[in-house]
Order: sequence, then C-alpha cells, then structure tokens
Amino acid sequence: MSFTSAFTISRLLYSAAIFLGTPLLHMHLKRRLKKGKEDPKRILERKGLSSISRPNGEVIWIHAASVGEALSSIPVIECLLKNANNITVLLTTGTVTSAKLMNERLPERAYHQYVPLDKSTWVQDFIDFWKPSVVIWLESEFWPNTLCIVKKNSIPLCLLNGRISQRSYNRWQKAPWIIKGMLSCFDICLAQAKEDASYLSDLGAKNVLCLGNIKLGAPPLPVDDDQLSLFFEILGDRPRWLFASSHDGEEIIAADIHSAISQTKTNLLTIIVPRHPERGSDIANKLRSKGFKCKLRSNGHVPDKDTDIYIADTMGELGLFFRLCEIVFMGKSLIYPGGGQNPYEAAKLNSVVLFGPYMSNFVELSNSMIEANAAYQVRNIEELNEKITELLSSPEKRQFHIENTSIFCKKSEAIIENSVERILNIIK
Repeated sequence: MSFTSAFTISRLLYSAAIFLGTPLLHMHLKRRLKKGKEDPKRILERKGLSSISRPNGEVIWIHAASVGEALSSIPVIECLLKNANNITVLLTTGTVTSAKLMNERLPERAYHQYVPLDKSTWVQDFIDFWKPSVVIWLESEFWPNTLCIVKKNSIPLCLLNGRISQRSYNRWQKAPWIIKGMLSCFDICLAQAKEDASYLSDLGAKNVLCLGNIKLGAPPLPVDDDQLSLFFEILGDRPRWLFASSHDGEEIIAADIHSAISQTKTNLLTIIVPRHPERGSDIANKLRSKGFKCKLRSNGHVPDKDTDIYIADTMGELGLFFRLCEIVFMGKSLIYPGGGQNPYEAAKLNSVVLFGPYMSNFVELSNSMIEANAAYQVRNIEELNEKITELLSSPEKRQFHIENTSIFCKKSEAIIENSVERILNIIK
C-alpha cells in the first residue's frame, strides 16, 4: 500500500471517529467550560462559527497553539501588516489565556478567534466564512482534518518556525504515512533550526528552508514602566536571582539553592515565576511548610526585607522580572525529561542566562548561545548552586556574559523580515 493510500485511509477512519463522536466533542467542550478552560461567550468559535464580522479584503490566517507561539507571532503579524496595506490578519489559538493576551496585544487590522476543533464540517464552515488567502501554521501542532481541508480548498499553506523534537521524530517514524500525509499539505516549511529542517525533510515535508527561529527576531518582552521603577526602588542593590518558567518539582530546588547560598550571601531574594501561574498558592504553601517566608504577586504583595522567596504568579510579567534580575535560570531543564523554556527572551533583556542539561526543545539555540558565551549550561543542582553563587559575587563575570549575550542577539534581527518575505511571495 502506498503512503498516500495509507494516509487517506487513516484520515477517513479518523474523520469518521470524529463525526460519530460529535456528542463527545460537545461533552468535552462542556467539561472545559466548567473548568474555566473555555470562554462561554465565545464557545461557538470552537465549532467554526465566528463571533465577529469578516473585514473586507484579503485575510491571512495564522494559527498558534498557545501563549508562547502566539507571542512569537506578534512581530510577524506587525511585519506582514507593514508590508501589505490591503490585508487583515486573523490569529487563532486554543486557550483562554492566549486569547486574553492577544486581545490586549494585537495591532490594528489583526483579530483573534479560537481555532475550531478538528471536525471537518466545523473547519469547513470556518474557512467558508473567513476565506483566507494564505494559512500560516506555527511550530508543530498538526491537525489532520484542518490541514487537509485547507489543502482541498487550494489555499497556500506555510509552516512557520517549524519544530520537530527528537522524541516526536522517533515517534512519527512508527507511523510515517500519517506525518508524511500532513506535511505534504504544506507548500513551504520554514524550519527554526537545521535539525528541525532535517527532521521535517526526512518525514516527508517538501520545500524546506531554515531561516532561523522567529523568536530570535521578536522584540523584548513588554514591561509596565511604573512597576519596574517601583520594584527597583524596593529592591535597590539587594542580591537576587530569578527561576523563570518553573515546573512542578523545580520550586523546591530553587528553595534549596536559596538556603545554601543564604549561608554566605545575606539578604538574598529568590524570585520564582511559575510556568503555570495557577500553581502559585500551592507553591507558596509547600515552601512555607519548609520554613521559607514567601510573598505572592497575585495577592498584590511586593517583597519586603523579610521575604525569602517571591512568587510572581501572574501572566505576562516575565519582561518585568527579567529586567529586575541579572541572573536568570530557565526552568523545565533541570529534571528529566525536561525540554527547556526559551532562553532567548531573557537574553534579550541583558540577563546572564543559565539552564540545565535537558534542553531538547531548544537544542540548536541553546548550543549556539553556549558557544557564543551568551549562556551557561549546568549539569546538575550542585553546579547551578555554584554558578549562581559565583555570579552573585562577581559583577565582572556577570558583565562579561551580558556583553556576549547582547552581541549574540544583534545577529538575529533579520529573521522576521526574511520569513515574511517568503510568505508574501506565496501570496503574490
């Protein structure tokens, strides 16, 4: 049986299961509503029905799975709008958090909608309404019906910042006809790294190019200047470090490191920004039970002289805490299997960037930063403890890393323009 036939049969079975399971999809959405994971006023968007009118002219549809991808799409959207006056951009995501952020940050002539679930009729209704001139898919969230229906409607389809982790690559090799069928829908695949480009080509993508990671061309994370001034006034020259985008199990590591360093570095402040802010109260309770004095950002508190650990459990404020701390450790990289968080966002804001051994989601970026002395990789908790202690004691070493980081960042500014140029060529 050919790859095409195998994919066609697999997709037909998948579509049939989705169709027969439509009542389950409705139940799924109801459960998500009860958990606060869907917007009750916009739930019909998940079924392909728009809640706003379609603007006149051409529409470019960009899909970003969640917060990280959506934020990285903003400079792309701004560049598209700047280079083509007659278009509107529609951005879809699948989470309430990303929708809230995008409604605050999208520029004029750009709109947000929730992406419809992968049911053929819902996707077709969505496309019939919006009539996009081109569809841009970010990174690696592939939905068989959606991609095939875009292709069936003869709409150019571009994969932007394409990413395939080694784990995903190994998994897809067990069902190569499925991934090849989906990747064949794309007219062009712009990979974020050479390794991703190689994986995409091996798995069946065509017209694969590596222009670089668009996150490297993104502007610095935003900040509320009043809050920044307030925190600088409160903290003064107090020694501090940041554990950014922490995951479950990592906060206690940060607390243990705080205890160890505090033996020699008095008045130390450790700031933790959890990847999932809703965990803030639980984190605080665990750390308080071990004797740490904690304050929660979500309660409107600011750290005082007695605060050991400040938990910044709010959305969209990483830019504030990156600017406050010259020493930043990126979470989800110290405990196996990890995967890491984007180290470039901290690098953009003049931080000494540290991460652990498990950076499989950012292999090329992390390696490039290490080679340029723009980041430091620790192998374990003991090394992290030693490195933070060393950096807290040496302004000269901090400045050395920050200067190298600045040089590294300046080399990445053309990626957005080059990517947008390729996309606009597809439209033309």
